[in-house]
Amino acid sequence: MARILDLTSLMGAYGTRLLAELGHDVLRVESPKADGVRREAPILGAAPRPEAGAFHQFLNAGKRSAAIDLATEGGRKLLLALVAKADAAVVSLPLPLAEEKLLAANPDLVLVRLDDGPPELCAYASAGLLAITGEPDGKPTMLGGHVPCAAVGVHVALATAAALIGKEATGKGQIVDISAPQCLASLAEQVWVEYSASGEMMERLGSRGGITAVAGALPCADGHWMISVPPDPRGWANFVQLVPHPAFKDDGSLADEAMRRERKQEILDCIAEWSRKQKKNEIVEQAQSLHIPAAAVTNPLELIDDPQLLARGFLKPIDHPDFGKINFPVGALASMFHQAMSIAPTLGESTKLILDELGYSVSEIQRLKDEGIVA
Repeated sequence: MARILDLTSLMGAYGTRLLAELGHDVLRVESPKADGVRREAPILGAAPRPEAGAFHQFLNAGKRSAAIDLATEGGRKLLLALVAKADAAVVSLPLPLAEEKLLAANPDLVLVRLDDGPPELCAYASAGLLAITGEPDGKPTMLGGHVPCAAVGVHVALATAAALIGKEATGKGQIVDISAPQCLASLAEQVWVEYSASGEMMERLGSRGGITAVAGALPCADGHWMISVPPDPRGWANFVQLVPHPAFKDDGSLADEAMRRERKQEILDCIAEWSRKQKKNEIVEQAQSLHIPAAAVTNPLELIDDPQLLARGFLKPIDHPDFGKINFPVGALASMFHQAMSIAPTLGESTKLILDELGYSVSEIQRLKDEGIVA
């Protein structure tokens, strides 16, 4: 597996975590004073700083940490020594050193340059995604969580992995440029295709589905659930068994998908009238038994103990030194490749080991610490 240097900000850190999930040796090079990912809110009160950032605990899992002050000449010298032994470096712009110096230290380096672009909210807006999220008659709405960061991170991991495969085949490294706004714009390609084909701009759908006529999120007794009725006659017949509303049973015209599309809101209102009296998991179980796609709108706290995620190895029960017994998200790739992901490293946890690997003596390491170059 490859040795990968990680000098990324929030948007790139998920990409390097995915590379760690694949089994690569990812070394995060960060400031002795802690980097921005460690300081990103929310801050977990139970953990000692600078280990208390929730993003740090997730995004830096599986990595090692070397705390090096790159503002010093000694720190920059150390970085070049690390580059010389690395297979790849994933770096958020601006580069900490001139590109020619990095490549002089290692001409066969895979150098991934990530242009993070504007802040996440602004990047989401400029990519065209904010215009197609939210209620049709309301304001544009941001997606929950940090989906833009995750989307960019996937592109980072994919591009880096592809470049490493190319290096293995040719023996040559390469420079890879990744633009965060461009990555996010690629998520809006469906809008472009639809406009090119029909001349119509996709509208915001809110909680409604956009593919089949009867699809959307609907209220129930303990939250919400999502349904998507197959457009064929069999799908509608099965749906009528699930939701025995008189309006559905007595109106044969609704067997036609085109008619259902015209009367979509009326149908969804009737379903909501029925589902408000039901519990979401019971509805979903009934729907799936009738081969109707349905899912509970699950909140993140419900996922912590999700038996499916535990059974597939995505979540692993661990005894964390700061947080006690938790179900730790090792990740989809790690579980797929049976990687035993380590928890996020403490600041500078691997600095001494890395310096030992570079051939520094005990006295030299102590000098670097005394001068504040490493921690």
